[in-house]
Amino acid sequence: MKLFRSRRFDASPKHRQVYSAYEIAYSTVDLLAAVLFIIGSVLFLDKATMHVGTWLFIIGSVLFAARPAVRLARELHLSGLGDGKTDRQHADQSAQS
Repeated sequence: MKLFRSRRFDASPKHRQVYSAYEIAYSTVDLLAAVLFIIGSVLFLDKATMHVGTWLFIIGSVLFAARPAVRLARELHLSGLGDGKTDRQHADQSAQS
């Protein structure tokens, strides 16, 4: 099983759908991590809000760590779908019938 093959996402319509869903998840995690870091940075400037800012940094760090986990989950999901050839063969057979 080869992971992170560049063209696996385009093997079938199902592959494209799964890939798109994981891209949305990846982008959401990425954006949330960045927003939490920015807000945490601002809150870290004042002694009264430093504690909350620290927690936002920690949560943002966890989200940054989740990014590769989302990519790995995507690749494992795509590899579990196969190479897409059977989907295309089935579609071709259905079209011929």
